[in-house]
Amino acid sequence: MKRIVALVVVVATLAAGTALARKENPVVVMETTEGKITIELYPDKAPVTVDNFLWYVDHHFYDGLIFHRVIKDFMIQGGGFTPDMHKKAGNPPIENEAGNGLSNEKYTIAMARTSAVHSATSQFFINTKDNPFLDHRDNTSRGFGYCVFGKVIDGFDTVDAIAAVPTTSKNGYQNVPKTPVVIRKCYRLEKGTKKAGGK
Repeated sequence: MKRIVALVVVVATLAAGTALARKENPVVVMETTEGKITIELYPDKAPVTVDNFLWYVDHHFYDGLIFHRVIKDFMIQGGGFTPDMHKKAGNPPIENEAGNGLSNEKYTIAMARTSAVHSATSQFFINTKDNPFLDHRDNTSRGFGYCVFGKVIDGFDTVDAIAAVPTTSKNGYQNVPKTPVVIRKCYRLEKGTKKAGGK
């Protein structure tokens, strides 16, 4: 009987460990000219969006692109333009998962899009303040909102530094950093690896 109880305990422990491993969220590191940003992603809340973002990460799409739109006390946006402001073509648009219950709080990452609800491709933005007006309110084009799919967990100083850079107009675009803020490389952080952040 004791042997059976011990076996049950071992199996239960292994099962719990497996469940915990499954729940470990993917983490991505962006190395920029202003420092590193570490972002935890939420595939349980935004599976389509996270898969889409990780495709771009794994295929090194973001490497060499810039944060092309910086608006003080609002957000920093990147993932679509080269330093000379040429737009890089991405994959077809994805489903907007803004109704997942996550809010556009400070340091969350969300998908950028056009006025069309389901138009997000590669571009993303990091909120630099709480922006609840960007949240999902209803299923109309005006109320659908912007999908949050992760949050910065390290490198807050880097986000703040990017948010503070001087901006100008360039090639017909406004709020472009005068000195390009380049994403040198973007990659997944291996499980069990120490967080990377700061400058």
